Amino acid sequence: MSPAKQIMILIAIGAIALGGYEGWQHYDQKLAQSDAAPNRSAARVIPVETAPVIMRPMETTIEAVGSTRAKRTVEIKPFADGRVVEVAFKAGQSVEAGETLLRLDDEIERADLIEAQARLKDALSALKRAETLRKSNTVAEATVDTLVANVAIAQAERDRATRRLQDRTVKAPFAGVVGYSNVELGAQVETGDTITILDDLSVVEVEFFLSEDMFGRITPGQKVEANAAAFPGRKFNAEILSLDSRIAPISRSFQVRAFIPNPDRTLPAGMIMHLSIVLDADETLTVPEEAVVVDGNQSYVFAITQRDDGLRASRRNVSIGRRSIGYVEILGGLAQGEDVVIRGVQKVRENSLVAPKSARQETVTSEATGT
Repeated sequence: MSPAKQIMILIAIGAIALGGYEGWQHYDQKLAQSDAAPNRSAARVIPVETAPVIMRPMETTIEAVGSTRAKRTVEIKPFADGRVVEVAFKAGQSVEAGETLLRLDDEIERADLIEAQARLKDALSALKRAETLRKSNTVAEATVDTLVANVAIAQAERDRATRRLQDRTVKAPFAGVVGYSNVELGAQVETGDTITILDDLSVVEVEFFLSEDMFGRITPGQKVEANAAAFPGRKFNAEILSLDSRIAPISRSFQVRAFIPNPDRTLPAGMIMHLSIVLDADETLTVPEEAVVVDGNQSYVFAITQRDDGLRASRRNVSIGRRSIGYVEILGGLAQGEDVVIRGVQKVRENSLVAPKSARQETVTSEATGT
């Protein structure tokens, strides 16, 4: 092959190689543009709803646990020895003041009363006759005085016999609820034996303790909300009755008593109650509770920040405090007037482009359109 032909072949091969290289570059550019498309979509604007960080009044609520006690409690005991002939109550029964609870055998006491009444009758008759005869000076005045004394003695004996008979019946000293009976029909009881317990549950008191830093913020008459596990969903209205004047040296707490009206006697003595005391509200920095994301021990929000290319979401770690209905207190990490994401939080990442819509604006728009 001549040198000229060889040169022509080499030129042709070079041209083919150059065309292939340029074709590959064009394909590679197309491929790069195709790969860049998802990145451009990743920078899409995310619609979110926002709310401002505002100052609003928030109540301080103190939580405590206490147990109920009856307004009055007495041990029912007989005033005499004897055999039980009637037990007139059942455990848990409501009784009225003066209602019979138990009776002892009383045959001897009834006989003694009849005898005492007869003696009194005789003494009165003797005195009446003497007073009639005294008018005619038939009887000495000293005799009349003696008969007057006899009447007084007979009356005293009658009164003692009446009291002894009354003591054979045990009655409720006030209205309340009786507990279990400690005696059976026919049992022999003695003076001082406890028959049952009577609780006045028309009002129950709740005793609980609060830390000493609350001492100056609790006063008699403050309202308390109480609830019990035995009555889910039911709230009982209570009121501070009194508080101890001393702080316990070890626990650094003080005792408080509240009372709960209990006219239907729903609450028994000894029940555990969960108490909430609402103190005066104060102005504090807050955000809607749906803005706060909790990640382990850290809480954060997405605040809206203005950048050169638009509005972006910026993650802010925040310190939170009290909670109220729908709002959370912000102790640090945000400033008043900033906007935070409250809806669409799950779609937002750090530095995401966002299109905020104010929750306030949405409410106004909905009202204007009637939706």
